[in-house]
Amino acid sequence: MEEETKRLKILAYKMRKEIIQMTNKAKSGHPGGSLSCIDILTCLYFNVLRHNPENPEWEERDFFILSKGHASPAFYSVLSYSGYFEKDELKSFRQLNSRLQGHPEKGTLKGVEITTGSLGQGLSIANGIALGLKLKKSTARVYCLLGDGELQEGQLWEAIQSAGHRKIDNLCVILDRNRLQIDGFVEDLKKEEPLEDKLKSFLFNVLRIDGHNFNSILDAFNIASKTRSKPTFIIADTIKGKGVSFMENNVKFHGVPPDDEETETALREIDEELRKMERE
Repeated sequence: MEEETKRLKILAYKMRKEIIQMTNKAKSGHPGGSLSCIDILTCLYFNVLRHNPENPEWEERDFFILSKGHASPAFYSVLSYSGYFEKDELKSFRQLNSRLQGHPEKGTLKGVEITTGSLGQGLSIANGIALGLKLKKSTARVYCLLGDGELQEGQLWEAIQSAGHRKIDNLCVILDRNRLQIDGFVEDLKKEEPLEDKLKSFLFNVLRIDGHNFNSILDAFNIASKTRSKPTFIIADTIKGKGVSFMENNVKFHGVPPDDEETETALREIDEELRKMERE
């Protein structure tokens, strides 16, 4: 395993442990979709995104918008490991008076650009930020992570239409395509394919990747950064609950935390995978 992808994968698996422990301790939260997007966020925060935990309001920073705000356990883990706050604070997830509530809230925690949680709104906000950066002639970029159940929101398609029409090429949208939402499989509720054709018709540069292959993720972000006159939409095919055998493709864990026994099993599996990676 090449050094950079090994480093990122180890980091992602360490943060998988945090996701399991946070949601178990809180007896609340969304572990499945957090585990499916943690590899993407790890690549973004530890290889791609221009950001500075010592100066979160740095004018030249890139922006990240977590439109699927319920994946906050993954987001908080990445922020903590990046240095925005101490890792020990992760234990306060969803506790009374904690800064780490179920959905990220701007103004309470450094590194959170926008309050999210009401699905469908994140891309509209990302469009506005990206257009503002263009007006300032800034080289900063905007990244927005969506969930595939979220694609059922009408506002999201209005934002997609606007981004393509306005050629917002400093915008990169990532879809965590794990194919499950709280009520079951996305395609059983509202069919979304053929997604690539739809998005191309809205004038996007569309990339489809394995959302757990670190080289593919990094390559896609690199292509996005070089694309001109079009926004980029990365469809990242992922697995809900990735990294924990009994959580994978299990709709139960969309919004239900693991119990104590499940947590013990999950942590053991993740530790085994970490030891394997560290030996490679």
